[in-house]
Amino acid sequence: MKSKKMNKKNSVFIATSLDGFIADKNGKIDWLNSIPNPDNDDMGYIEFTNGIDALVMGRITFETILGFDVAWPYNKPVFVLSNTLKEIPESHKDKAYLVKGTVTEILAKIHKKGYLRLYIDGGTTIRNFLKADLIDEMILTTIPILLGGGSSLFGELPNKLSFERIGTKSFLNQITQNHYKRKK
Repeated sequence: MKSKKMNKKNSVFIATSLDGFIADKNGKIDWLNSIPNPDNDDMGYIEFTNGIDALVMGRITFETILGFDVAWPYNKPVFVLSNTLKEIPESHKDKAYLVKGTVTEILAKIHKKGYLRLYIDGGTTIRNFLKADLIDEMILTTIPILLGGGSSLFGELPNKLSFERIGTKSFLNQITQNHYKRKK
């Protein structure tokens, strides 16, 4: 039988431009739809989210999603990391939960609630988890566009982190998705 620790997993599922940005210079992500997708291929997203217990995202990502003119897209608990947000809007009180502290403290709180397989989302949040060496796998989808600037997915790290590619898929004859697992 697997130990509890073996069931814990922090995963990233995110798209980047060819030059490694997750948002353009104006913080926009409309370029994500630059490749026609007539059949609305989810590129593995639903399969990925079926394997998680909860999401962990930063305030900026949370506020960006709230600004979309769509219904709340998640059917799992969302933990929002913020040192500035005072409370979750009333409309999302039963869907999202504010958490504060270091990534290690936050993980301990979330794990204590029984959520072990986590989807880590948002640039700053992903970078902070990487800095603490707390990302177990990354599924990176590359859109063939050069943004020339914006919000970078990666930043400075205190140590080198090695990953191994465990799979590659192609979508719409244009988009490449690489699945990496942390090598420890």
